[in-house]
Amino acid sequence: METNAVRIEKLEAITVVTLDRPQVRNAVDSDTARRLHEAFLAFEDDADALVAVFHGDHGHFCAGWDLQSGARMAQEPGGAGLLAGLDFDPGDGRAMGPMGPSRLLLSKPVVAAVSGAAVAGGMELALWCDLRVMEEDAYFGVYCRRFGVPLIDGGTVRLPRLVGLGHAMDLILTGRKVEAAEALQMGLANRVVARGQARAAAIALAQQLAKFPQATMLADRRNAYEQWGKPLPEALHAEWERGKARIPDALQGAGRFASGEGRHGKF
Repeated sequence: METNAVRIEKLEAITVVTLDRPQVRNAVDSDTARRLHEAFLAFEDDADALVAVFHGDHGHFCAGWDLQSGARMAQEPGGAGLLAGLDFDPGDGRAMGPMGPSRLLLSKPVVAAVSGAAVAGGMELALWCDLRVMEEDAYFGVYCRRFGVPLIDGGTVRLPRLVGLGHAMDLILTGRKVEAAEALQMGLANRVVARGQARAAAIALAQQLAKFPQATMLADRRNAYEQWGKPLPEALHAEWERGKARIPDALQGAGRFASGEGRHGKF
C-alpha cells in the first residue's frame, strides 16, 4: 500500500488533491481510487473548503487505470468481480467509481490541473472536473481503446456533453491523441498555460472562484448541470425556483455596483 499516493493540501479556501504515483505516471489502482474518493468526499464535507484543484505530480495528470494492477487482478480468483461489484444506485451522489471520484456529485467546483498525460481513465477524471487548465505540451486521449478497456467512469457521458457528439465519437472510436491546442479549440480544455504552470494557474483560477458570492455561483452551477434531459419549460422553472432564493443577494450586489464596485468588468 502506497501511503503517499494521494496527497491533500489546504490553501485557505482551496483544497489541492494530488496524485503521486510517478512509477506508473499516476495511474490509479483500486487502493488509489479509494483514497481519491475519500479525499474528495472530505473536500465536499469541509465547510471551509470552497474549491478543489485536482493535480498529478511529476509531470503527468493521470495515465488511467493501472493496467499492471489489472493484469495482477486477472490472475486472482474472482478478480474481475472486484470491478463489476462497483454497481451503484444512480441516486447516490457519493458513490465510488472504478477510478475513485468519478461518480461523486459534488456541490462545489473542482479545477483540473492537467500536465503530461491525461489519458483513458485519467481523461475521464479530468472530464469529471468542472474546469480544465492544460499545459501546452499536455494531451488527452482514449488510449484504453487499444486494450479493450471500456470507458466506465463517465467518459461516454461527459465527453459528448462537453464537446458535442461529433468530436466525442472521433475521440472515443479512434483513441487518438488530442494535444492542448486542439483540446482548447473543441472546448475540452478551458485554459492552456506554459509547461509546468498548470498547478499554479489552476490554484489561481480556484482562488478567483472562491472570492465570488458562493451561494449564487453554486446555484447557477447546479442549474447548469441539472438542466440536462429536462424539457425547456421544466429546466427554466427549476432555474427560477433555485435562483429566486438568491434575489436578496442580487439586490445587495446591485447596491455594491451603484456604490462604484466592480465597474467595467473589474473583479
